[in-house]
Amino acid sequence: MTALVPDNRAPLRIVQWTTGNVGRRSVIATIANPGLELIGCYAWGTDKVGHDVGELCGVEPLGVVATDDIDALLALQPDCVVYNPKWPDVDHLARILDAGINVVTTAAFITGHALGEGRARVADACRRGSSTIFGTGMNPGFANLLGIVSAGICDRVDSISVLESVDSTGYDSPDTERSVGYGLPLGDPALPEMVRAGTAVFGDAVRFTADALGLDLDEVRCVAGFAQTTEDLDLGSWSIPAGCVAGVEASWQGRIGDRIVVELKVRWRKGRTLEPDWPIEHGYLVDIQGQPCVRTKLEVYPPADFVATSFADYMVLGMIMTALPAIDAIPAVCAAEPGIVTYLDLPLITPAGFAAGGPGRTP
Repeated sequence: MTALVPDNRAPLRIVQWTTGNVGRRSVIATIANPGLELIGCYAWGTDKVGHDVGELCGVEPLGVVATDDIDALLALQPDCVVYNPKWPDVDHLARILDAGINVVTTAAFITGHALGEGRARVADACRRGSSTIFGTGMNPGFANLLGIVSAGICDRVDSISVLESVDSTGYDSPDTERSVGYGLPLGDPALPEMVRAGTAVFGDAVRFTADALGLDLDEVRCVAGFAQTTEDLDLGSWSIPAGCVAGVEASWQGRIGDRIVVELKVRWRKGRTLEPDWPIEHGYLVDIQGQPCVRTKLEVYPPADFVATSFADYMVLGMIMTALPAIDAIPAVCAAEPGIVTYLDLPLITPAGFAAGGPGRTP
């Protein structure tokens, strides 16, 4: 697992935290990057304990065995933990950071405000351990950075809006999706609060974007919307009955007075029997109102050599997009000042180590 980076410094030593959909892509990216060395792995499920991480991630054996012994992993003294659970565990994060180990994470963390009182525990652990935590992902995370960059050519910015608009039919994560109301009857009174709680990290990203604009917000609010499937919807490992939620919208709004100055919106749909039949942009759409107005669209598509036999196979691209913003940030996070940091605290993040034909890579 050892490799040398181009300037002959030793690679940064990495412990992977979980090997789910995103975690698998983090492992694959880590072992492909000559600037990183995988030295340990935390297994969330007992069925994964004792197995080679390569086996768990569908690649060749790596000589690293997954464990649920947190003390043993901390004793390895890695430079960074790549933390990829579905949801953050404040107890785990505090132990890692208290031990002086940096963290990059995709687990619903941008500024930490969505953790409530848990944010203070994370910040205190950073102070005690002189460690740093950085949260990102595709959205929230990289997509919000795209919005800020797009506004960089304006001499007046009235508002920034970022829309994620996708068909998630092939995304097989029922626990995650049920948490925002998928499968419940349309009109269930619990739905708005479920969306607010399940997407609360977007509130973090609204604050992050406002910080980038130098704005003090009066209010951050979430407005939810829903669509139903008119027929039973078979999603493989689970299903949604007719008349139940198969489309979810959430608009997280940062307001000053009665003006929306930052809006982060998601529109997720499943199947072709949605009512109302929401249009989908199939990507990320940034809209800057100001001078000039700017519209930026980010579309993602597979390379020519990509092999897929089902729609679900294409969801691998979504996992890569979620994992890589965190992986790319590892060197900058390890060099950063202790504490909770965002893109505003780090230098330009680059995909060094992943260019075909670069050191340790084949053309």
